[in-house]
Amino acid sequence: MDTIVLDQLPFRLDFDDLRRALRLRPGNSLETDLRRLAEEAQAVARPKALYKIVYVDSRDESQVTLDGVTFKSKVLRANLEEVHRVFAYVVTCGTELDEWARSIEDMLHSFWADAIKEMALRQAQAALLTHLKTTYRLGKTSAMNPGSLADWPIQQQRPLFRLLGSVEQTDGIGFLPAIGVRLTDSFLMIPNKTISGIRFPTESNFESCLLCPRETCPTRRAPYDPHLLEEQYGHD
Repeated sequence: MDTIVLDQLPFRLDFDDLRRALRLRPGNSLETDLRRLAEEAQAVARPKALYKIVYVDSRDESQVTLDGVTFKSKVLRANLEEVHRVFAYVVTCGTELDEWARSIEDMLHSFWADAIKEMALRQAQAALLTHLKTTYRLGKTSAMNPGSLADWPIQQQRPLFRLLGSVEQTDGIGFLPAIGVRLTDSFLMIPNKTISGIRFPTESNFESCLLCPRETCPTRRAPYDPHLLEEQYGHD
């Protein structure tokens, strides 16, 4: 199946939410600058997503093959034990917002712009999930992202981009022209506020956070369980 592009994702920048996220008190003298940046960002932002429906070809103890592309991860393989269809995806804040942010020289304003990009990414993520659930009548789902666990390292971005039909580039190892996302030779994505992964139906409440020991993570969605990796996924 061909990849599907969502390039009209909504983005509504709530100024009060932004101000609270940046811990800026109402009436602060910096509020005028922040409001100006928020208005600029709202005008240019075009968050996007790309996804592809793929099917499980085969599994063994430590890897799973999806549409001819093999991924090495015991956790991913275990999570797809009873699954036949999954959704590979990339979702991004968009090149437009990224280029706008790169044009900002002031250090504080650049920090604010990065927070705005993060908000755009999170809204795009939510919009993609809503689209998948309503379009394909999905029930409970979960997702795994390359680099979020030692078991599925960031180098697995390469096969994921290949699965999504990336084009090789001289200044990187993958490029998704439909949404402007580039994969660098260090396996980082540009724009930096971009997430890739595989979403799958599940009956459990799996979150990668359960297996991640990182203590200071601003996006943690579940507490770390130091015993879960060995008990459920067979890791020492």
